[in-house]
Amino acid sequence: MKYLLLFIAIVAEVIATSALKASEGFTRLWPSVLVVLGYSVAFYCLSVTLKQIPLGIAYAIWSGLGIVLVSIIGLVVFKQKLDTPAIIGLLFIIAGVIIVNVFSKSSVH
Repeated sequence: MKYLLLFIAIVAEVIATSALKASEGFTRLWPSVLVVLGYSVAFYCLSVTLKQIPLGIAYAIWSGLGIVLVSIIGLVVFKQKLDTPAIIGLLFIIAGVIIVNVFSKSSVH
């Protein structure tokens, strides 16, 4: 359940961040509403997750996967380009999240 809530927090944050881009500086109503709702859900679910997962581990997963997912949305939806160094960096972020979860004893609470 703790990782399901963390996953919901990540998805909500990615939706909110994508809507932030679409809100065009909060000048468009519905994307702006989605920003507020998405971040509210994200931070609530993250706060509940922190009762069971250590802060550093939860935040590393949340931010790392969020960065990767937002980059993919930027590429697909907003037609933003990723060059080779950016792709390599994103792969390092994914590797880091995997290493923390598979090999670190810190990820067990």
